[in-house]
Amino acid sequence: MASKRSFVFSSSSPPEWPVYYPIDDAECLDDYCEGGYHPVEIDDVLYERYRIVNKLGFGGWSTVWLAHDSIKERYVALKVGIARPIPNEIKVLRALEMAGGYHDKIPRLLDEFRVNGPNGSHPCYVTEPAMCSVRYLYYLDAFPLDVARAMAYELVQLVSFVHSRGFVHGEQFREEFGEPIKEPVERFDGKPPPIGVPRTLVLPVSFGGKPARKFTLSDVGLLLGDFGEAFAPASSEPRLGADCHIPAGSLPPDAHLQPDVPLSFSSDIWSLALAIWYIFAGIPLFGSCFDCPDDVMDQMIDNLGPLPNGWWEKWEKRTEYYNDDGTKKGRYVDSGLDKRFEKAQDLRRKRNIGEAGPEETVVFFDLMRRMLKYEPEERLTINEVLQSEWMVKWALPEHQRSLEARGEL
Repeated sequence: MASKRSFVFSSSSPPEWPVYYPIDDAECLDDYCEGGYHPVEIDDVLYERYRIVNKLGFGGWSTVWLAHDSIKERYVALKVGIARPIPNEIKVLRALEMAGGYHDKIPRLLDEFRVNGPNGSHPCYVTEPAMCSVRYLYYLDAFPLDVARAMAYELVQLVSFVHSRGFVHGEQFREEFGEPIKEPVERFDGKPPPIGVPRTLVLPVSFGGKPARKFTLSDVGLLLGDFGEAFAPASSEPRLGADCHIPAGSLPPDAHLQPDVPLSFSSDIWSLALAIWYIFAGIPLFGSCFDCPDDVMDQMIDNLGPLPNGWWEKWEKRTEYYNDDGTKKGRYVDSGLDKRFEKAQDLRRKRNIGEAGPEETVVFFDLMRRMLKYEPEERLTINEVLQSEWMVKWALPEHQRSLEARGEL
């Protein structure tokens, strides 16, 4: 059963009493509103064809469901978008398919339609199902070292494919599905949820309940989904930092501090670094589901050092975190990359799932620091990431072994 968290107000926003008890590992209930999520329940039938069986995940633009197709007699992944327009997702997926060299790790569109509900008209599309999100597996445990290396390499390959076709993925970086896990939706005032809000929230399914530490190289196989934030930097419609809607923990600092500057491929490099860190270290580097962008900016400075010249003044909320002389305002100072990574190493030792040696740790940190440069033009390109020492010496060999284990080599 998922736990309910006590609500914590951010220091950088005015207190606002919440309506619902928050539920861990699920989408924000406040987003079930006009223009937001569509309320979906287990056994609902959409488009007179797709019966909802379980939940695969959620994002800022949609919820994703395992559904049974009554016509084709197969299971599919059904994404139900928010009622506000999803800028590019279906357009980008179709463009990638037509660009040639289509990658089998990018979901193919099987069907698309709209569903009307109390919160508006919602775009829906259907693809082949994946297992579950990597991040939900980590709630159960941590991956063995060889599996983490192989996953990291495969993820970089997928992003490289998207970049080679002129697109930025733009999001944060899934056959057994088990029974749905439901949590009741409860308001603080005791009233029932209004129309437009589900009576229960379904938690994203894990890999049949299999702990991440039990994964082997034969289980490795990623699907790059969630193209709601994707865009083409060379198009006539640039994506400004102010229009970036990925979660605060994955938001590049330039998107926050330079909202009027167009984003480019470098924004993906930042998010990709955080995903690699998460896969390899087993803990997120920045943020939680309750952190705002300014809280995350504070954590960035703790872990990566001072902001570049000119950026400090652009951070409007800095006085809530720092004194005029640059010292912290009596707040907890984050432990830094080294100590955060050592926590992950300690978990690996206790679970006996392998730990990085001194040489690999140094090389891995070097890759992270070159991908997590504040200035976007100073970050590595995707090809430079693929050719980096850690990728070539540690991640690539495990990726090749995973292909052999899956019979794909």
